[in-house]
Amino acid sequence: MALLEICCYSVECAVTAQEQGADRIELCAAPKEGGLTPSFGVLKSARQAVTIPVHPIIRPRGGDFCYTAGEFSAMLDDIALVRELGFPGLVTGLLDEDGNIDIPRMRQVMSAAQGLAVTFHRAFDMCKDPLQAFETLGELGVARILTSGQRASAEKGLQLITELKAHSGVPIIMAGAGVRASNLELFLDAGVEELHSSAGQWIPSPMRYRNTGLSMSTDAEADEYSRYGVDGESVAVMKSLIERHHV
Repeated sequence: MALLEICCYSVECAVTAQEQGADRIELCAAPKEGGLTPSFGVLKSARQAVTIPVHPIIRPRGGDFCYTAGEFSAMLDDIALVRELGFPGLVTGLLDEDGNIDIPRMRQVMSAAQGLAVTFHRAFDMCKDPLQAFETLGELGVARILTSGQRASAEKGLQLITELKAHSGVPIIMAGAGVRASNLELFLDAGVEELHSSAGQWIPSPMRYRNTGLSMSTDAEADEYSRYGVDGESVAVMKSLIERHHV
């Protein structure tokens, strides 16, 4: 049966996703950046509150996936922490200046993450040659690749996702980006084994007092009085679609 991973930006959301049938959590901070490494406090409470597998993202900043020596050093420290806290896996990805998998650094990541299942995230969608990258990641021992098939959404990239899936069982191809209840059948019919969704919605802030005259964000358009959270109902619907498809 296809596995459902939910991307969560808080421990509360991870608990909701678990209650509604998620099989695994990708734990992140900073939804507007597309997911950054969660803080120590969040990691610690996730270990205590969630029983299904939780894979934290190791990503020090938004933007590209070509990191400075200082950033990479911090990533290795974060991997050591995640391993020490007893997480079963993590999510990360590194590219070089030419859009290839950064093999020397990924070797260091694999060695630091020993014993953990490593997911190579959508940095894969930014790489130059996806088939070559797939082979490289397989040789490195990466467990799975999260991809939208190098397109803006996994639905648009389904052709490449299917092509990659046909190569071999390792790494597992997990479809993500715009995966939701309304298009889930497409992926299930294509035989995609793992599905990644944020099942998210913007939730209004509980604050009654609001100083609207200034913003804490560098983005002047940002609505600071809403936050991103998991829609439990959406998770439950996706899970039931997967179960129905499997019967």
